[in-house]
Amino acid sequence: MMRSTASYVLAAFAAVTISSQALAQAPAPAANPPPAMPAAGGTPDAMPFDIPYGMSIGLEKAKQVMAAAEAEAKKRNWKMNIAVVDTNGEPVLFERMEGAQIASGAISIGKARTAARFRRETRLFYNAYETGHSYPGTLDPTLTASPGGFPLVEGGKLIGAIGCSGGTGDQDAAICKVGAELVK
Repeated sequence: MMRSTASYVLAAFAAVTISSQALAQAPAPAANPPPAMPAAGGTPDAMPFDIPYGMSIGLEKAKQVMAAAEAEAKKRNWKMNIAVVDTNGEPVLFERMEGAQIASGAISIGKARTAARFRRETRLFYNAYETGHSYPGTLDPTLTASPGGFPLVEGGKLIGAIGCSGGTGDQDAAICKVGAELVK
């Protein structure tokens, strides 16, 4: 009986040893790889957003752009902060409509400044963040990646930009687009 018990123990030990070696040699289940980052877009043949600089917008033209944007905001009953900047992104004209959110004043200037300095609509930076690209934040600490900033292009040359803030990004963009379309 002692011999049978010893045989059973020895057989059980051998089975555990063999199965543990088999488990140790089994490959670990494959971890889910992280999702691939979206492509950066490749290398274009032409330089994107290569709008030549023109003479900076003056106060009178800035007033016209501002009036068009303000009229659209009033028509829709949206309280906006509206900024018009020169080619360097420096303010030429700023307006906070009655009751517009105070925090949006600096945001509207930031959107206009970003649109002027980078010669493109600020929605493009917003879209980059939304698709997983975090690089825009490394470009300039004052970059504003939110819809509502448009370059002002007259005669094919950048003369400044307009930025709006106070509503949703799409509301801000709708108001600023009206001002930007005034300049041709």
